Amino acid sequence: MVSAISPDTAYGSITNQATESEIWLTEAGDTESIVRNYFQDIPVMVQIARCESTFRHTLTDGSVLSGRVDPADTGVMQINKRYHEDTAVSLGLNLDDLYDNMAYARHLYEKQGTQPWSASNPCWGSTLAMI
Repeated sequence: MVSAISPDTAYGSITNQATESEIWLTEAGDTESIVRNYFQDIPVMVQIARCESTFRHTLTDGSVLSGRVDPADTGVMQINKRYHEDTAVSLGLNLDDLYDNMAYARHLYEKQGTQPWSASNPCWGSTLAMI
């Protein structure tokens, strides 16, 4: 399933550097499937990924997605390296890796719920009733 949300409208999105929208849609569709599968037991995390990164982990040049507002926000779950990288490393996780980014997001969710993504709540909060 490919997200119909424009990368320009999602919360925390960055400028899409792809020259063809099809490249973005292919990558986003693959990542979206991975995210949906990984968080099938926590549907709100799927919606958070949709809002935070429009299901993108990397850009077309292969670089890891960084936040537009705060470049320390990293990857599909927009984990802030300034605050979380040391803990992630201590857990053996690399936030630049898609699966490790999601694993750390799961760790955060288990400790703090959705609070770490509260800034994007206006985007995903209204979807909770639909899940």
